[in-house]
Amino acid sequence: MSPSDLRSDTVTRPTAAMRRAMAEADVGDDVYGEDPTVQRLEERTAEILGREAALFVPTGSMGNQISIRVLARPASEVLVESRAHVFNAEMGAMAALSGLLPRPIAAPDGLLTPALVEPWIQTDNPLRPRTALLALENTINFWGGKVLPLDSHRSLAALCRRRGIALHLDGSRIWNAAAATGITERELSEGAESVNVCFSKGLGAPVGSAVAGSRDFVSEARRARKLFGGGMRQAGVLAAAALVALDSRDRLHEDHALAGRLAEGLAAIPGVSLPYGCDTNIVIFVVPPGRTAAAWAAAFRERGVLCSAYPGEEIRMVTHRDVGAEDVDRALAAAERIAKG
Repeated sequence: MSPSDLRSDTVTRPTAAMRRAMAEADVGDDVYGEDPTVQRLEERTAEILGREAALFVPTGSMGNQISIRVLARPASEVLVESRAHVFNAEMGAMAALSGLLPRPIAAPDGLLTPALVEPWIQTDNPLRPRTALLALENTINFWGGKVLPLDSHRSLAALCRRRGIALHLDGSRIWNAAAATGITERELSEGAESVNVCFSKGLGAPVGSAVAGSRDFVSEARRARKLFGGGMRQAGVLAAAALVALDSRDRLHEDHALAGRLAEGLAAIPGVSLPYGCDTNIVIFVVPPGRTAAAWAAAFRERGVLCSAYPGEEIRMVTHRDVGAEDVDRALAAAERIAKG
């Protein structure tokens, strides 16, 4: 029996429809701007996000780093929440690639507020780097797929405008935020100079992300993509699958429902706690005292369930299109046995 793979929503296999689209894709050289399928994907993404243009990139991390590089000068600061993906899971790229200093700000519930952010904005201190931008995330991966509320996003966007700094949104899973709230991706990202979205997470495409913004921003982003080694040639074979994935956004509520069922079952196990709740398709739980997340993850693997172990004795499980009710049942049965020792 194949294992139930709950490590991430990046582990999905392309659907039959994606494979057909890839095989039949009309392609050209995208570095020369000649791939018609890539162009369709970029136009569709820009339309959904309410932006003038978009740019297809290989990964979400590259999309974030391209955006940050375009919007911030070297030796500037980038404000981030302390558990943000751009700070914790992108290899220090903003420092290594763009000469930028991340300034982590701890939010007790993962949700930054103007009151938390504004004291860290520096524009004229001769001893500190200038603040160039604020990077937000929605949904917030390491806070259990938490949705950044629209009011929070709007208040922070207003702060950025008032203080003259840029706003970037890591919307790798913005599709999940939209599905959970009924609010459009356009509304959830309004006011941000740049938005990064991912096709290979909740939407299940095999490869690809995009950054969106003004035409001027995308023109500069295209140059940064080439600098970072992200220029692709006949990339329409990948963009074709992403176009199919975009049309599957209406099924994300199924993943959310399974995650909610998983969270409810885990919360009923003595000693297990879920500190972040469950807004979307990510469930993070803390193992009972005296146990380690690494030991639990190994025990899950022995029982045919794959998951991720994090610091703080946290386990992450993620539902996706290749996970069904039987996988959730399997994970819960394994968790109950592991908890009993």
